[in-house]
Amino acid sequence: MKSFNILLVFLVLIVGCKNKQKPSAESENVQSEMNYASFGKLIDFEGAIGGEEMLYEFHALKDADTLETKFSATVTDVCKSKGCWMKLNLKNGEEVMVKFKDYGFFVPKDIEGREVVVNGIAFVDNMSVDDQRHYAEDAGKSQEGIAQIKEPKKTFEFEADGVLIGQ
Repeated sequence: MKSFNILLVFLVLIVGCKNKQKPSAESENVQSEMNYASFGKLIDFEGAIGGEEMLYEFHALKDADTLETKFSATVTDVCKSKGCWMKLNLKNGEEVMVKFKDYGFFVPKDIEGREVVVNGIAFVDNMSVDDQRHYAEDAGKSQEGIAQIKEPKKTFEFEADGVLIGQ
């Protein structure tokens, strides 16, 4: 019985060593993603749309609608306090406010101008004056600029469960 167990282990090792695979398209994709830092849920590039297409999707949403999606865009602003939110440029100066699911993760505070891929849920919201002022303060805006915020604002919002940030 002891000889049988040794033979079985030997055969498993031989079969395991011979099973080398050629690199697949997936492994090549992982290599290109190595230039990105991952935060939150592990995501990849597959299925990500561009910011211009995402802007179109936001304009098609009505109040209380949600859309599960993945898109890429450039960071225009980020919370200077702890990285708990970021704004992404969609097109023509229109932005989306990205927050992170259940505050389960944060992003670095110095990522303006970097390309990101976000995965999660898109929706349209009416941001209150208090919330706008809070985010302006987080972004390091002046008291004068914060005081000029006086009306609720229709905003594009996104709750991300995973983020890839270009290096």
